[in-house]
Amino acid sequence: MPRLAAIADCIDRIIAAIGRIAAWAVLVVVLVEFTVVLLRYGLGVGSIWLQETVVYAHAALFMLAAAWTLAAGGHVRVDIIYAQASARHKAWVDLLGTVFFLLPFMAALLVLSLPYVGRSWAIMERSRESSGLPLVFVLKTLIPAFAALMLLQGASLAIRGARTLADEPR
Repeated sequence: MPRLAAIADCIDRIIAAIGRIAAWAVLVVVLVEFTVVLLRYGLGVGSIWLQETVVYAHAALFMLAAAWTLAAGGHVRVDIIYAQASARHKAWVDLLGTVFFLLPFMAALLVLSLPYVGRSWAIMERSRESSGLPLVFVLKTLIPAFAALMLLQGASLAIRGARTLADEPR
């Protein structure tokens, strides 16, 4: 179990580092959106390139920071009993939810998104707008990246849940 705990700790550190980097996208979104509004309403100038930059940064923020949010317990839980539950009950919910829902769904998303993203990379997909960003293939790459990060964080959650169940007396 100590080796698994070390693996979970390593996963958590990697996810936290990626999440902290992705959090900078908030600043990009705010500054670029401010610029778009200033240009449009102050100077009467529009920029599809800037508008798409906001979309890309917003997508990067949510797709790359979702696993970090999961690690921090920031995701919404439907289980209203969870908040008052014992550590053992929480460990069971986390373990079973991760193994039966999170991991299979993220594995399917990863496997099914790879051909989609691969086709986008093969043609170096660009924006449909003539002055848009030529990086749609990079944007689509966030889908399998999201799934992979969530799989990693799910593994960490499963390890921690199993460890809690193994360590805590009944």
